[in-house]
Amino acid sequence: MFIVAFLLLWGPGLTESAEIHSLHYIYTAFSKPVGLPGIHEFTAMGLLDDRMIDYFDSEHQAKVPKQEWMRERLPADYWDKGTQSRKSKQQWFKVNIGILMERMRQNESTNLHVLQWMHGCEAETNPDGTLKFVRGMDMYSYDGGDFLSFDDKNGVWVAPTPEAEPTKRKWDGVQVLKEYTKGYLENECIDWLSKFVNYGQQQLKKKSPPDLHVFAKNSRVQTNIILTCLATGFYPKDVTVTIRRNGRVLTADDGLKSSGPLPNNDDTFQRREYVEVLKSDPSSYSCEVFHEATNVSLSKSWDVSMLSVPDDDGSAVTGLVAALLLVLIGVGVILLVLRKRRINGRRSSADTPESQELNDVRQE
Repeated sequence: MFIVAFLLLWGPGLTESAEIHSLHYIYTAFSKPVGLPGIHEFTAMGLLDDRMIDYFDSEHQAKVPKQEWMRERLPADYWDKGTQSRKSKQQWFKVNIGILMERMRQNESTNLHVLQWMHGCEAETNPDGTLKFVRGMDMYSYDGGDFLSFDDKNGVWVAPTPEAEPTKRKWDGVQVLKEYTKGYLENECIDWLSKFVNYGQQQLKKKSPPDLHVFAKNSRVQTNIILTCLATGFYPKDVTVTIRRNGRVLTADDGLKSSGPLPNNDDTFQRREYVEVLKSDPSSYSCEVFHEATNVSLSKSWDVSMLSVPDDDGSAVTGLVAALLLVLIGVGVILLVLRKRRINGRRSSADTPESQELNDVRQE
């Protein structure tokens, strides 16, 4: 099952008033075509403060701007070089998925496998407006699980699984690669981040308040109903969403589940909280959302008619949920879950901001 999600990297050690900016690049490659609309065998994207700024996929074979200020401020050769860089990465991913499948003795013809790479940096704004490096991250994920990451403090690659050990040993044996990784994240990435923040500063200042919707659908269990609270259209992504039963805030112990912040296709976010309850439950249920950036607080309750959804209405609500899921993948790529990791790391320079070229040393 594919799950669309953003990797959230806000970590400890930052003051509440600090303005944080981030630049991340995410690459996703499948072992074979997926056969679903809008989901490509290979995709790559750049994200500035969680907003997509550029995009490449295996169908269109071109790195393109996703923000008007990127189109206006960066010359044609930037996009030409970026296209060539991402084409080379596409080939590297194809080769290395094959290597990993062989290493893990996986079926090449029937099973679908996915390799992801995410790297980038975060910085805190100094009083004079310059950016100060906070953390970098460089990590690989295979089939949705952690595969390899760079430990900047100790200057080594970390392999959480036995299958990653051969790659760790090979990459640890190349000192220039470790220095390159560290240099990129702490220096070049911050330089590009500073440039992009300057270019897009007007857009980055724009904030959007959330809309709040509550709805219900029948559960697979005939006696139960699923209450869903959807906050959508907000930016930035940090938002608090709670569901209450008779005034008490529900938690995971009560069966509450959350989607976490997910991207819409218009640079805003959505978050969904839901809980399964008995149709006969006489309790009063409500949902509250608070978006600190816009200081907007909203609240809605499920009325009696929503708590007694007829069985033959379930398909209509299911259709709504399906439509919402299509919106989530409307950005044209699928971001499989990359586990939350806080890693300090870094790399060196080239012609594009994500230019850590994946050379022969990185085979495996």
